[in-house]
Amino acid sequence: MVGILAPMTEGQQQKKVILSGMQPTNDLTIGQYCGALRNWVELQHEYESLFCVVDLHAITVRQEPAKLRKRTLDVAAMYMAAGIDPDVSTLFVQSHVPEHTQLNWVLTCLTGFGECSRMTQFKDKSAMHADNVNVGLFTYPILMAADILLYNADLVPVGEDQRQHLELTRNLAERFNFHYSPTFTVPEPFIPKVGAKIMSLQEPEKKMSKSDPNEKATIFMVDTDEQILSKVKRAVTDSGTTIVYDEKRPGVANLMTLYSITTGKSNAEIEREFAGLGYAEFKDAVGHAIVTFLRPVRERYVAIRSDEDALKATLKRGAEAARERARKVLRKVYKKTGFVEF
Repeated sequence: MVGILAPMTEGQQQKKVILSGMQPTNDLTIGQYCGALRNWVELQHEYESLFCVVDLHAITVRQEPAKLRKRTLDVAAMYMAAGIDPDVSTLFVQSHVPEHTQLNWVLTCLTGFGECSRMTQFKDKSAMHADNVNVGLFTYPILMAADILLYNADLVPVGEDQRQHLELTRNLAERFNFHYSPTFTVPEPFIPKVGAKIMSLQEPEKKMSKSDPNEKATIFMVDTDEQILSKVKRAVTDSGTTIVYDEKRPGVANLMTLYSITTGKSNAEIEREFAGLGYAEFKDAVGHAIVTFLRPVRERYVAIRSDEDALKATLKRGAEAARERARKVLRKVYKKTGFVEF
């Protein structure tokens, strides 16, 4: 973590700031690893990077406290196992930096009720969790804005489901800057390299999800070799017999995507490799390719996670570095808002 705390060189100061995080609501999936984590690992050397485990966001849905604590550490360990270097990036847990919630309140008082009510994710999640439609679920995008603006992030990696939230963040930054004088960087969306979308093994028409109630549908990063092979063996295909990429045959297409990601082979090469062979041979090859691809990451994860004291110390140092930045921004915000200095 020395790299974070040391004075930045002129070259480092010119780097743009990028921030991202994941919720510790379940184990991370192969889709999150390929779609986000591997990109983060590359980005950390090009940008001044902050990566956090967003545990505050997780409690908009009811969580078991012991599981939330465990999964928060699990996710942080998986970040590191995937290649996030805490000596290069700032790695921390969101709730360890109280300035997130302090800035959240100021921004909440700048946000219109109508702005929050238009958020499509609130409508979707309200339908999914009808027994717990809480105010936190409604104001979740404001906390996300605080996460971003607290570090004056220039860029935020976002998928389609978060674009609306980032637009609100931009509006709040501009609104505060207009009313109180320039304070926040207005962030831009960062569109990462388009990776292949990994779909559910059981319902290949929909995206693979860590919250899928059917665990056979999802390959988790912590799955054992046996679990991976079993899940792939039971993956949905179709009534055909040939191994050919066709979006009208989403089950086979998804398995080909997984094989392509884990071996680097093109669809044409895969089709030639399995010409004349059946689903059994193909699934066996896909399963073993995924096992080979994920095993090194899982082994690093087990090693990192087994030393919980060292992991917590790393997160503590990351939180201290994050708070050092966050305090400076919050101090400006509080002064401009009119609060008496503490």
